[in-house]
Amino acid sequence: MAQPPLAGPPQYFQLTFTEALAALQSREQGLSSAEASERLKRVGPNQIPRARRDGPLTLIWRQINNPLIYVLLASALLAITMGKLTDGAVVLGVVVLNTLIGFVQEYRAGKAIDALIDMVPESCTVLRDGTRRTLPAPELVPGDVVLLQGGDRVPADLRLLSLKNLQVDEAALTGESLPVTKHADAIQGEVGLGDRRNLAFGGTVATSGAGQAVVYATGAATELGRISSMLRQATHIETPLTKSLARVGRWLTIGISAVALLLLGIGLLRGYSLMDAILASITLAVAAIPEGLPAIITIALAIGVQRMAGRRAVVRKLPAVETLGSTTIICSDKTGTLTRNEMTVQALWTPAGHYALSGVGYEPKGELTKQGRPVEPALDLRELLQAAALCNDADLHHNAGRYSLQGDPTEGALVVAAEKLGLEVLALRERAARLDVIPFESANQYMATLHRGGLVCVKGAPEALLRRCVDLPDGSPLDAPAILREVETLAMRGMRVLAMARKQHAANELKESDLDSGLTFLGLCGMIDPPRPEAIAAIAACREAGITVKMITGDHQATAQAIGRELGLVEPSRPRAITGAELARADDAEIERMAREHHVFARVAPEHKLRLVQALQRQSQVVAMTGDGVNDAPALKQADIGVAMGITGTAVAKQAADIVLTDDNFASIGAAVEEGRRVYDNLVKALAFVLPTNMGEALIILAAVAFFPLVMMDGKLAPLMPIEPVQVLWINLVATVALSLPLALEAMEPRVMKRPPRKPGEPIMGAFVWVRTVVVAVLMAAGAVAMFLYEYHTELAHVDAAVALREAQTLAVTTVILFQIFYLMNCRSLKDSILHIGLFTNGWIYLGVAALLGMQAAFVYLPVMNNLFDSAPLKPLEWLKAAAVASVVLPVIALEKWITRRRAAFSPASTRPAAPEAPRPKPLSSPAGAAT
Repeated sequence: MAQPPLAGPPQYFQLTFTEALAALQSREQGLSSAEASERLKRVGPNQIPRARRDGPLTLIWRQINNPLIYVLLASALLAITMGKLTDGAVVLGVVVLNTLIGFVQEYRAGKAIDALIDMVPESCTVLRDGTRRTLPAPELVPGDVVLLQGGDRVPADLRLLSLKNLQVDEAALTGESLPVTKHADAIQGEVGLGDRRNLAFGGTVATSGAGQAVVYATGAATELGRISSMLRQATHIETPLTKSLARVGRWLTIGISAVALLLLGIGLLRGYSLMDAILASITLAVAAIPEGLPAIITIALAIGVQRMAGRRAVVRKLPAVETLGSTTIICSDKTGTLTRNEMTVQALWTPAGHYALSGVGYEPKGELTKQGRPVEPALDLRELLQAAALCNDADLHHNAGRYSLQGDPTEGALVVAAEKLGLEVLALRERAARLDVIPFESANQYMATLHRGGLVCVKGAPEALLRRCVDLPDGSPLDAPAILREVETLAMRGMRVLAMARKQHAANELKESDLDSGLTFLGLCGMIDPPRPEAIAAIAACREAGITVKMITGDHQATAQAIGRELGLVEPSRPRAITGAELARADDAEIERMAREHHVFARVAPEHKLRLVQALQRQSQVVAMTGDGVNDAPALKQADIGVAMGITGTAVAKQAADIVLTDDNFASIGAAVEEGRRVYDNLVKALAFVLPTNMGEALIILAAVAFFPLVMMDGKLAPLMPIEPVQVLWINLVATVALSLPLALEAMEPRVMKRPPRKPGEPIMGAFVWVRTVVVAVLMAAGAVAMFLYEYHTELAHVDAAVALREAQTLAVTTVILFQIFYLMNCRSLKDSILHIGLFTNGWIYLGVAALLGMQAAFVYLPVMNNLFDSAPLKPLEWLKAAAVASVVLPVIALEKWITRRRAAFSPASTRPAAPEAPRPKPLSSPAGAAT
């Protein structure tokens, strides 16, 4: 026997169901158990392959594989080898803490494919050996005949054979906002995934009706399997922050290593013993490496995470906090993110004219207007919506002040519209009780109900009803071409259009033949999922912040264009949305042009979204992608920042994303961008504060080795060092961290959302930060060295050399600490004075200063601290002298800021020409969002 194909080609939708059965060597009664068993051995189980996860050792190595960590480890090991156990243990503790933070963060991420696997149901109903059986879904094979009914999750990719009123919710896979009505007919030509109405895809849900279908693809060959493959292939993109910090780390490592080797050579040339020269080099390395920086960055990002959570954005991966702040383009899904995900009737047409109906959502409040003026509902409208409410299975419920809908969203929109016009639907349905119904079927394209008194109400596609209608309510003849032109006008506005008709019927039952003719045409209802008003405002705010918004949706082109116009995303010069079919035909260069020039994309498949994101990234854009469905997951993972919806989002989308919005609202993205920019600003402030201290300490050690004499200590010559290694660690880990953490809580810089995003390649340490680092480091080193030498030579006249050295070193450390406190005030804003931003806008600063002064007092005066850190008590006058020297930094940095502001005032404003600007939204001409 010939071998059956094991995975259906994409042309299965072009085959008739008999051809599909023949191609799969199956039959309507299903496979035999022997055939299914043989095929299962060859094709394998109907399961999506699990990705191999990185093990714990791999994750730990990823945290350690960093140049700065290498230098820290080498310094710690050398210190321990030379007997400096305390120094080595403290440095190793820093490495272990940083490794644990990174390990925990990565271990909890990366479960998107597991969530995808969970979408395949555990069991399904099939025909085997001609009988109906319930089997585990993994045992399905190509050629199996599956039985579906409302509520079932589709177990594999299926070609429908026969069905009755089958509707499938494919939103998670295609982005289609409404359940799709299926049929079993062959489809001619090439169509996109969302238009293959004779197929049902694994992981989607049958919402109503029943059907019989043959399996043509299982496991990795299904659309879900294809998305799983794309998820594995999606490139991990480093965030701008991690790239910038990596560059800073590389340069610091190279610089520190070079200077440490230079210092070793200088020490040996000046007569240092090998051990003393190595110790001096280790001291310099420990001084220059910002040991507390990883903790500062992690805590600053964590504070940003807390703030974003308060603004309805839950961050799953810490670096995403800052990345969103540097985003240049946001690619957003439409349904539920930019729109309300609540179908709403906005336009009504009767032979008397056009009407607009305002109000969105399920609350039955709205205003009826005609030609822009409020009107009361006349008889024609009441008859139209009476038919819409009676020929309807949806119900509107009111509970605890909130309205909710039960039933089909399209039917629910009609019920809400009727309530808005004052029709009490429940009372209406009681008066005109239903006697019979002809359910909607795809072959007929209508639904009909028979009510008490012989009233027949019909609802359906305008084309289907018009050929059955003979007149209008006033008895005038029907002008079908004119009505179809009205339908086309509404459809061009992206609306779904339904027609209503009626007739009188004498019998108590209704047959399809009764509706072949004789209907009276009542009018049209145009409905759409309207944009969120807050999304329009958020898009405008993003534009002001230099961020371009693009809408990428699985919905129809006309709907996408209409929503795009109301959101202000469609340019007059390019009013047409680009379709997935156009993207499929385009090469990489053409897609880059489309991605750059257009802002609305419709009927897109998962691979199109992925290619669009990659095209924008190739143009050096930082791309945020929002989505809620399985089809969004590859693009969410590929994007620099993936944003999933928390309410409607699938588990797959949430696991692939970096941020989850708890309210599914695009406006929350704008708030998160604002917080991201605040986090970045505060990180730069922390770096500008931390690095001068490390460079200053390194300069102190370098000056001592290069210029200080060897002195007699404990009967042997030894280097005269202003700061011991353990004292360096005190400054770096205790003082620096205590002062830099309050910077993470600094208030937002003024006009943070009025400036363009920073360029993706722009270093986090700009030229002005490096200049300031050098200036402050030189001032700090000079002040500390001067105070050390003054104290050492003054005390040497009264006490022995060892005591004088301890007191002088303690004064040098205290000078550095006080220098940090004064400099911290200057770092609260990188460009403005402390008076401009306000002395008391961040109370945490003063709490940090008070805490540090308390710890420094313990460092100076507590015996246990004196023994641990080789410190000694100081006189009050020495504190005042140290403060006077440290305060020099205030006027110097104030002058530097003034010069920077003056230069900025005379230089052209920075721009980002690479990011295309989206058009501004036009004012809506009516509350319904469109002209009447």
